[in-house]
Amino acid sequence: MKVLEGRSYQLQHPWVGVVNRSQADINRNVDMIAGRRREHEFFVTSPEYGHIASRMGSEYLAKLLSKLLESVIKARIPGIMSLINQSIDELEAELYHLGRPVAVDSGAQLYTILEICRAFDRTFKEHLNGGRPGGDRIYGVFDYQLPAALRKLPFDRHLSLQNVRKVVSEADGYQPHLIAPEQGYRRLIEGALSFFKGPAEASVDAVRASSSSRNCDFFVDGICACCQLKHSFL
Repeated sequence: MKVLEGRSYQLQHPWVGVVNRSQADINRNVDMIAGRRREHEFFVTSPEYGHIASRMGSEYLAKLLSKLLESVIKARIPGIMSLINQSIDELEAELYHLGRPVAVDSGAQLYTILEICRAFDRTFKEHLNGGRPGGDRIYGVFDYQLPAALRKLPFDRHLSLQNVRKVVSEADGYQPHLIAPEQGYRRLIEGALSFFKGPAEASVDAVRASSSSRNCDFFVDGICACCQLKHSFL
């Protein structure tokens, strides 16, 4: 009795006495409802346990454990919510870094490219106008680096009379032309335009590097505009 009353040995939670079905009751197929009824009658009618009958029995133990479980859950909810919010933030940051899903149809792709171009234009102007750092370095790319690279392109060799004659002959053959050697001119133009690819890519990379020493500053909805424009147009 002293144990059940918590006088001889105290626990964090109170003692609860229960009366389970005996093996004889199980063999006689006494169901749980009848067992709980007999348990209640035992504590209520017992001269020793009658004064604590309201705090004894399986039903009281179930209610006590339910309240305990509820209190534990309520205490853990803030931590669980914090963990969920942290996971959401990490996933959203990862999605922002990866960028939005790439559109499949050509119309949506064109819209995405134009949207990136507009955002890139706004950010680029902010750099040049002093709203963001790196404007002077960007000016240096187009005032010095790009012109110097263009001056080194072998246009004299590509557009020399000997090379023009060779390209025209290989493209259109040796037959006389009524108007102009169209295929030859087309190859000369395409070849000349291909020379611009290297300096243009280097300029894009230099602009990206000048915007930040570590990370690209031209992000649009998680998409690096410099990289997207470079791959889209070059």
